[in-house]
Amino acid sequence: MIDDRPECSVLLIDDEPFAQDIIAHGLQGCVGHTLCYESSPARAVEVAREVKATVVLVDLRMPDLDGFEVTARLRAHPDTEDVPVIVLSSEDDPDIKARAFAAGANDYLVKWPDPRELVARVRYHSGACIARRQRDAAFASLRVSQEQLAASQSALHQAQKMEAIGQLTGGVAHDFNNVLQIIGGNLQLLKLVGNLNDSARSRVDMALSGVERGAKLAAHLLAFARRQPLQSVVVDPGHLLREMDDMMRRVLGPSARVVTEIEPGLGSTMVDPNQLNNVLLNLAINARDAMAGSGTLTIRACNVNAGPELPPEVPQGNFVMIEVRDTGKGMPQEVLQRAFEPFFTTKPTGQGTGLGLSMAYGFVKQSGGEIVLRSEVGQGTSVRIYLPRSDAAPAALEPVHSAPLAGGLETILVVEDEPDVRSSTCGILSALGYDVLEAEDAQAAVKIIESGRHIDLVFSDVIMPGPVSSLQLGEIVRRRLPYAQVLYTSGYAEGVLTHEGKLDASVHLLQKPYHPDALSARIRHLLRRAKRGQHAGASGRPAHLGLT
Repeated sequence: MIDDRPECSVLLIDDEPFAQDIIAHGLQGCVGHTLCYESSPARAVEVAREVKATVVLVDLRMPDLDGFEVTARLRAHPDTEDVPVIVLSSEDDPDIKARAFAAGANDYLVKWPDPRELVARVRYHSGACIARRQRDAAFASLRVSQEQLAASQSALHQAQKMEAIGQLTGGVAHDFNNVLQIIGGNLQLLKLVGNLNDSARSRVDMALSGVERGAKLAAHLLAFARRQPLQSVVVDPGHLLREMDDMMRRVLGPSARVVTEIEPGLGSTMVDPNQLNNVLLNLAINARDAMAGSGTLTIRACNVNAGPELPPEVPQGNFVMIEVRDTGKGMPQEVLQRAFEPFFTTKPTGQGTGLGLSMAYGFVKQSGGEIVLRSEVGQGTSVRIYLPRSDAAPAALEPVHSAPLAGGLETILVVEDEPDVRSSTCGILSALGYDVLEAEDAQAAVKIIESGRHIDLVFSDVIMPGPVSSLQLGEIVRRRLPYAQVLYTSGYAEGVLTHEGKLDASVHLLQKPYHPDALSARIRHLLRRAKRGQHAGASGRPAHLGLT
């Protein structure tokens, strides 16, 4: 016969050893019990906790401590306050019984009880104790589940809020970039052909610096919204951090101390190095402001493998972790919860845009990583960036050389649906000597291509109305004009040219708003490459069709 009742753990407190034999004999009919005997009443609480007693039998008359005191001690301790106590006594006196119950006893048996009565009462009180413990455990589990649910709901609400803000800021940044392109393009065109005097040129330069500030603001908004096209390559983050060391020291000033800790054998990661550079620089600036120019900034990079050392916010995987930690004033909890929101800042007016951490958040998420923020008031702040580790070898990064404004005599087709943007861009290219053709959308551009006009390069916006998309236009160009180059431009190209926010290596994109110098340099680079491809084709070698 199988008895599935929970096991009784019986503790007997009695100064007479023979009492153990009597109780053991009486409990023979109690299936699934354990009996522990203790002769010292002073150890009652200690032993009850050790054996996890479900019922305690206490002799009333003992020389050092009597049963009343033992019962009171059991009731006074939080671990034994609910354990049932049965007082054993040879005295069948109502006053003594009443006193035992007043001390906290649950039952009273006159020595020596019939085994059937003893088993029934022990089983009853033990079952009640076990049921109470199971109930308490269930309530504790429910409380934990409710807390976890509340935390999950809060995290979901935060994620939804950040996503909604991201969608809003992405759309605003796109329109803002088009406006900046109109303003900046016409100002640059005015500088090129306006025959300005020194005073007017100074005014134009001041206006252009405002356009550049607006462009940086829009770039930060797009980075937060995870809609900034990323030029991701496999990089050695340790090499990047070493190159930034001098810059970090200049940013923090002479009163601050910079400690760089790079783990030997640090892995590679696939990331946009320029954007990572910007993120780390912004974090260093935040740290400098938090430390009021003095303190210690620690920049640490190491490999982190899947396992318990990963924080709960980070999914299991192998990462390169970059930490920027300062000894500044830290952030209270209410500030910490809003730290990643765009335009949220605790700095005085005019000393911060509130986009540093939001840009870092968007960039890291778009790069497939996680960012973890920890801070305590008076202790400082730690920002940890977890980027997926790559087994590929780091790519050699080409140095960026500034080139003077240069033009040419080639034919360029400008495809742009915004009339003001198209007008200023065509004006700049014409001023540089190019033969410029215009199309208001991709469908109009296809008609020009099919007319047989010679075209060396197509400069096309990405997001345009009409039945033909910019990507379809690019395919038509490659089929009909194999040596023509395609350069795209956009203020917001999510989901069109990018896959998971990352540009394909074959796509050439110039972000709006663009400077004539940048436009000129990209066009000359692509046209020179086209000529090399033509020469290779003429000599019998395979021609390069504009794919990198």
